Amino acid sequence: MSQAGGFPLATWLAAFRVLRAWHRYDVRGLDILLRPGAKLIVAYHGRPLALDQCMLTVTLYERLGYLPHGIIHGYFGQNRLLRWWIDGLGFVTGDGAGIAEAVARGEHILVQPGGTREGCRSFRHRYEVDWGERLGYLRLAIRYGLPIVPVAGDGVDDAYVGLNDGYALGRKLRVPAGLPVWLGVGATGVWPLSLPLPVKMTQLVGEPIERHLGGKIDPSNREALLALHQEVRGAVQALMDRKRGHKETV
Repeated sequence: MSQAGGFPLATWLAAFRVLRAWHRYDVRGLDILLRPGAKLIVAYHGRPLALDQCMLTVTLYERLGYLPHGIIHGYFGQNRLLRWWIDGLGFVTGDGAGIAEAVARGEHILVQPGGTREGCRSFRHRYEVDWGERLGYLRLAIRYGLPIVPVAGDGVDDAYVGLNDGYALGRKLRVPAGLPVWLGVGATGVWPLSLPLPVKMTQLVGEPIERHLGGKIDPSNREALLALHQEVRGAVQALMDRKRGHKETV
């Protein structure tokens, strides 16, 4: 995997530095991700893009000198221009040499198991972790010996008002590559031509989960993986619930 840089990196940093100011972004628990060693950041996917995770990558770049290596939708690897873009950011579309090289350098990997299923929902479903039984990220953590760091955000489902279930509609219309068809309203109109609403976003980083390390969980043991999956999902949900519960009572 080539090192991130050039025009894609410069524009990414510029855009999400502006959005950090727009959303009055702050992060709590950042010190956990500044500790030595590669980690798997497992995060909630706000709507429709994970804006808080993007802003977190910029904050980590400023502290660690690299963008965490996000695992993103496979569609980005199928187009030459998009492939150039994600290569410039150091992102990947799945497991492979790129992840192995990043882990060997001690660099974090970032994944959002909910993907577009979680990020492109209607306003009826907000701040609800929805990962189904997607277990690939756990096998990745076991394979590379990565502690799992749960991450969630407050404000992330308020940047746009979702009008439909984009994941379901995309499947109904048989959109190629499983892409969603999502309608949402922001500050200046309809997504994707609208700026997000200027809501404050706060990132929440939890303590690492490590009970899968050292061969303690067999990656072929589905029952054990599902139990760990529920633990990680619960940790992410608890971060959001704790922050939102505090906000509602003050």
